[in-house]
Amino acid sequence: MQVDFPFHADSRGRTARADEASHLRDLIEQVLFTTPGERVNRPTFGSGLLQLVFDPNRQEVATATQMLVQSSLQQWLGDRIEVEDATVQGGEAKLVVRVVYRVVLTQERRVEEFERERP
Repeated sequence: MQVDFPFHADSRGRTARADEASHLRDLIEQVLFTTPGERVNRPTFGSGLLQLVFDPNRQEVATATQMLVQSSLQQWLGDRIEVEDATVQGGEAKLVVRVVYRVVLTQERRVEEFERERP
């Protein structure tokens, strides 16, 4: 069991825990929505995704965003997951990222969606 993200207390007042599947999802979310330079001891950690979503909707931006997401996940979680596909859709109110990946340890294929409200 791992510490749940974001950090919070459970119903007993103890540090909330997450199973391995939830923890892996939490790690992916952290990579996606952390801006490089945001973490003091890991200045290159993250994807920079939130900076790109404000660019105009063009095919070039969509392709670059997809490659950015895939390469960031591969760089930071490549020992745990193999990314098969990643799509990013930006609407007026929120950003939706869909990641298709395979867990390296079990070879289980998973599909996860992550949403973030636009500031």
